Amino acid sequence: MTVAAAPPRPARLSPADVLRVGGSGLRSRPMRVFLSALGIAIGIAAMTGVVGISTSSTEELNRRLDELGTNLLTVSPGTSFTGEAAHLPAESVEMVGALDGVTSVSAVGLTGAKVYRNDHIPVQQTSGLGVYAARTDLPRTVGGELVAGGWLNSAGGRYPTVVLGSRAAAELGVYEPGAQVWLGGRWFTVVGLLGANALAPELDSAALVGWRAATEELGFDGYPTTVYTRAEPDAVTGTQQLLGATANPENPGETQVSRPSDALAAKEATDDALSGLLLGLGAVALLVGGVGVANTMVISVLERRAEIGLRRSLGATRGQIRTQFLCESLLLSALGGAGGVVLGIGVTAGYAAYQGWPTVVPPWAMAGGLAATLVIGGLAGFYPALRAARLPPTEALAAA
Repeated sequence: MTVAAAPPRPARLSPADVLRVGGSGLRSRPMRVFLSALGIAIGIAAMTGVVGISTSSTEELNRRLDELGTNLLTVSPGTSFTGEAAHLPAESVEMVGALDGVTSVSAVGLTGAKVYRNDHIPVQQTSGLGVYAARTDLPRTVGGELVAGGWLNSAGGRYPTVVLGSRAAAELGVYEPGAQVWLGGRWFTVVGLLGANALAPELDSAALVGWRAATEELGFDGYPTTVYTRAEPDAVTGTQQLLGATANPENPGETQVSRPSDALAAKEATDDALSGLLLGLGAVALLVGGVGVANTMVISVLERRAEIGLRRSLGATRGQIRTQFLCESLLLSALGGAGGVVLGIGVTAGYAAYQGWPTVVPPWAMAGGLAATLVIGGLAGFYPALRAARLPPTEALAAA
């Protein structure tokens, strides 16, 4: 009695074999592979770069707030009931300083004088610079730093000396102490230059003179226009609620109280909205790259019908053909994704270095970018892989 032989079982492809076969298909068309991967890379680079730059900006903001503190409050005059400009009492600084939880308080007052590089500048060319009377404890309260020279003191404040904010110094062309500027109709000597201050940006465009000198030389009325207050971290909320009524007890409604760190946080929220828009554009670019991968794989199936027919006639199953082309699509997308992540990190590092920020690229952004490319690759290669697997061997060989 003859026993029928069992039909031959198709050979199984190991994962290494699948990668080798899929990679051989990509190596045969390097330029097409490069251009298709580039489309994926651009989309991933855009998304990674946007997330990285946004995260680096947030990290820089947190660092600056850690240095400057979030406990600075300001109070300034608003408008009266009749719509006229109000003013704070001359004693407002001392009254605010008596509040529980307040660690330091200082003030500036707008004088109405103008400052020029010399006495030949037309009076209307003020460059938006203001002249303020300043108290001697202002830098300690606002966290201002002198980049050159010194600050106004109780003795020097009686004489025609001035400290310039960063933008004011640049506009006036003053880069070191000792220069003279034409201020309020007379010469003032520059004794110090302030660095930029994120919490009090109005001081960047200011020429600051001593309180007494402003009163005697510039006709300053003695009313502060901004009172800066530092409070204990756990007393900020309570101090903010009491600040307006304390600075102007007779007319608390004619004051404006703000927390400068909130303005920086609001700017960061605006940047986040812009980042969301850019992420959307990156997603569109990634989708376009996925379409390019799909197009490449469809053309590859049409061009390689002879190879598909030969492999099928030698015993390759539909599943193996399908796996081969799906693997090619995934490898192609992964190649573009890895390149895009590297490019996105490079863009983030370059921009952060230019801005002086720390470089931060979240690991989830890199992992998410690679995962997105694999999903795109799987979707883009699904139809071409099915089409390749469904080609009958005889038809494929005949068409070739």
